[in-house]
Formats: sequence, structure tokens, C-alpha cells
Amino acid sequence: MTHLKIARCVLAGILLCALALAGCASAPTSQPPRATVSEAAGDRAAGNALKMLGRPYHFGGATPSAGFDCSGLVQFSFRQAGVSVPHNTERQRQVSRPVRRAELRRGDLVFFDQEGKKNSHVGIYVGDGQFVHAPSTGKRVRKDRLDSPFWRKHLSEARRFDALDV
Repeated sequence: MTHLKIARCVLAGILLCALALAGCASAPTSQPPRATVSEAAGDRAAGNALKMLGRPYHFGGATPSAGFDCSGLVQFSFRQAGVSVPHNTERQRQVSRPVRRAELRRGDLVFFDQEGKKNSHVGIYVGDGQFVHAPSTGKRVRKDRLDSPFWRKHLSEARRFDALDV
């Protein structure tokens, strides 16, 4: 079992326990409250990501002092913009909606297929055909172009946080 699968199982167990303890366990069809994520918040998140350029990659990291993994950079950048998002690439994908590449705006997420895994990497679009991401072990948060041969080949989709669970 991979570290990601173990982390997902642990997180799911913690969430179920917390719901049961809080007396909030409800039918799985109930819908949580929703909050709108403004275009301005996405713009601020993109600006926050740009401020993290040069920070080290660290698996599971989500702070400037510890370093970042790709989803941790997204989580941190949006948290600094006042928006709470999960620290997990697949969950970030699940709570966002698809957008066409031609409609990308600052703060949108760009997902990539890496090492044969669909949507296994995420970055934040910062405008002008560029995105910021935490690439991999031994590297640092950096800005790359979506139209570079490598990233163009691996781009799987673009998504936007329009509304998130509160």
C-alpha cells in the first residue's frame, strides 16, 4: 500500500471518528454548506504561490519553513488568501470544477499525469501561460510554462475552486 493510500485511509478514519464524536454523523447524501471562492481570492493565492519560489520540496510539507509538496503549496497559498482547501491532490481535484485551458485565470489549478499516474501533480496557474509548483524531491518551488514540451505533454486538466465545503 502506498504512502498516499495509507494517508487517505487514516484521514478517512479520523474524519469518521470526528463526525461520530461530534454527533454529526448523517446520511451520506446530505450536502455540506458551500462558500463561494472569489476570483480575487484565486488571484491572491497565485500571488502567495509566487512568494514561495525557491522554497524546498518536502513530501507532506505545507509551510515555508518545512517546505512544500505540490498539494501542500496549493493548500498554503489558498489558506493565506483566506480559503481552506484539502492537502491532497485528488481531493483538490474533487472539490474543484473543470475549466478549459483557454479560460485559465490566476489561481486556477493545473493537474498533470506523472510517472503513469493520472492527475498526480498539481500547480497554481499564475497567468501569462505560467504556473507555480513544488516539483519533486531534491528540487525547489518553481515557475514553469504550460507550453514547454514536457508540461504540455503531461497536462491532464485545469480546474477552478468556485465553491468549497466550509
